[in-house]
Amino acid sequence: MLLVPKQLQRAGMTGDVPYYGGRFTPAQAYAASHPKVRRSPPPDNRADALRSLQDLLDTGVITPEEYAGLRARLGA
Repeated sequence: MLLVPKQLQRAGMTGDVPYYGGRFTPAQAYAASHPKVRRSPPPDNRADALRSLQDLLDTGVITPEEYAGLRARLGA
């Protein structure tokens, strides 16, 4: 015998999506089960990478020492 809560036996249940008795709309359930991963694409070439590093230095995200180390890793 399979024990299933009554909320899961409703007609609105669709696959593995967590739709518990109307607490989530189908759109919310889909969004919860399919999280978006936002990643910035890597720079295409060395000039773009150097420009990005300079921008990070100008905005104060990295220190001049970190900038010099990252620039050396790029071979510039």
